[in-house]
Formats: sequence, C-alpha cells, structure tokens
Amino acid sequence: MNVGLVIAAVGGGFAAGTMNAVVGAGSLVSFPALLAAGVPALTANVSNTIGLLPGSLSAVHGYRRELAGRRHTLVRLCVAGGLGGLTGGLLLLAFPSSTFEAVVPFLLVLAGILTALQPTVSRRLAEHPSASPHGGPLLLVLVGLTGVYGGYFGAAQGVILLALLGVFLESDVQRANAVKNLVALVVNVVAGILFALRADVDWGVAALLALGALAGGTTGVRVARRLPPAAFRWFVVLVAITAAVAISVKEVG
Repeated sequence: MNVGLVIAAVGGGFAAGTMNAVVGAGSLVSFPALLAAGVPALTANVSNTIGLLPGSLSAVHGYRRELAGRRHTLVRLCVAGGLGGLTGGLLLLAFPSSTFEAVVPFLLVLAGILTALQPTVSRRLAEHPSASPHGGPLLLVLVGLTGVYGGYFGAAQGVILLALLGVFLESDVQRANAVKNLVALVVNVVAGILFALRADVDWGVAALLALGALAGGTTGVRVARRLPPAAFRWFVVLVAITAAVAISVKEVG
C-alpha cells in the first residue's frame, strides 16, 4: 500500500467522520479520495461504507444523552432504515450506481429546502391533532427509502435524513442530529455486513478509513454541539446544495 493511499484513506476518513457527525455527506470527501488514490469504484464504495462505521458509532455515543428515553421511536426508525439499507446493498451488488446517482442531486436540493423551511413546516404539522409522536407512517416510508439510497451509494444520506427528521419528528436540531446519526449507523451496519460477505472489500483501506473516521466522529460531535440552531440549520442547507452540485458535476463529467 503506497503512502498516497494511506494519506487519502486516513485523511478522508477523518474528514468524512467529522462531517457525518455534524450533518452528513462525508462520503463526498472520502469516496473521491479513494478513487483518486487508485481504488476501483465498487471496491471504494463498499470499503468506504465499512470503514466509516467506527466514526458513526463514535458520533452516536457522543449523542447518547439526546437519544435517551426514545426507544420505541428509535426502534421503528432503525428497522425502516435497516430494511432500506439491506435493499440498497443488494441493488448495489446487482446494478450499476448510475441510476440512483442521477436523482441524488434533486433529493439533496429538496433536503436543503426542507431544512430551510423546517421551523415553519414543523409548526404547521404540529397544528394537526392527528400528528404522530413517532413521526407517522410517512416518515417511516421516507426513512426506508433513504436507507435504500444509503445502502446503495450513501453519500449525503445524512443530509436527507436530517431534513426528514427535522420536519416530521424533531424540531430541535441537536436531537434530530442524534437520531440521524443512529439511523445512518444502522443503515451502514446492515449494508456493511452484506458487503463483507458478498463484495470485494479492501480491508486495509477500510481499516485506515476507520482510524481516521473514529477521531473525526468524536470531533464532529463537539463541533455540532457548539453550533447555534439557526447556524446549524443553514450549515445543513449549504452542505446539501454543495453536495448536489458536486454530484451533478460528477455525473456530467
């Protein structure tokens, strides 16, 4: 393994772990870094999913206070996300990634709009007495579909999850971010197990990513806690739009 690949994996893992803990879209850094270092696309994708798991785990641990006392809601969301992650992983191994990548920019723009309008939309939803304390069946379906995307490609699934949770479930951005981190972890664990069993994982690259992501996840939680709600929300919008542009340019190229 050459020095350039080591730097790309560890540095990309740290940046991705930090970004994923704060808002998501970390794979938009780590995945291209692996490609630039010469890792084949499918191997980079599956190795990236597995390598970033420790960073997600450290972010969930850092947000454990915000997750306390919400077991029923979290179980529902994690089951929906996990089933989606399994489906997406199976699709990745069966089909090329171009299909989902084509619609990702539109999903990210929508996520940015939802995040920007989240306080207003949340107030409107709260006015309806039929609103579910668990987010309702629509949220479960949307989280499941996001999990399909997360298991298939994964870049910026956290941005989409954060927007959905902010609108349908949790107006507090820190608590929504805590739930987002947990659901994304479950999606990636399910997909990662599938990839470990059936895909060509580069375990050396995954280990280096994990090393960087573990430190990045801890750093990201500290950064996220220091952001005021309004600043956090607009940071999500900025990341969503940037990610949409980045993926669009990649598709055109």
